[in-house]
Amino acid sequence: MRLVLLGPPGVGKGTQGKRLSEANGWPLISTGEMLRESVSQGSSLGRVAQALMDQGLLVSDDVMIGLVEERTNEADAKNGFILDGFPRTVPQADALEGILRERGQVLNAVLSLSAPADEVVRRMLSRGRSDDLEATVRKRLKVYDEQTAPLIEYYRRLGRLFEVDGLGTMDEVHAGLCRALAGAASA
Repeated sequence: MRLVLLGPPGVGKGTQGKRLSEANGWPLISTGEMLRESVSQGSSLGRVAQALMDQGLLVSDDVMIGLVEERTNEADAKNGFILDGFPRTVPQADALEGILRERGQVLNAVLSLSAPADEVVRRMLSRGRSDDLEATVRKRLKVYDEQTAPLIEYYRRLGRLFEVDGLGTMDEVHAGLCRALAGAASA
């Protein structure tokens, strides 16, 4: 199964993605982790990405599409994957559709996690990453609302959107995601 986890930064996509990955054997492909790895290695992509992330901005569509196209073509992703942090824009979603279509594949479901902005800010400030300063967090939420939230309607129109409440315990949210997956599998 090929899935996208959608939702604002800090809603729990990474945590829940790991659980779904472990339970189902699909690799979790986190563009945020891929970018942080590039930053820690000091690559040219990493330096550009760091400058953008420090301002709460998104890395360009072309860079992200290339990273995801390469990663989803690796052997461990042949039978399915979970994308966390991609697509973030409608052009990225269009590109993903094209990549999969060329391979004779489809995106099976988009699991959209939601939580109130104040809760997301609280969660992000408590995790202590260097890019999680309150001003940066609020900027990232604004960028999400402007550039990524339109994907909810995009995938709703395609009939692939499954909305899950991101509030509650990790187990409650995971149960909601599992129910959504069951719905996607039967669709």
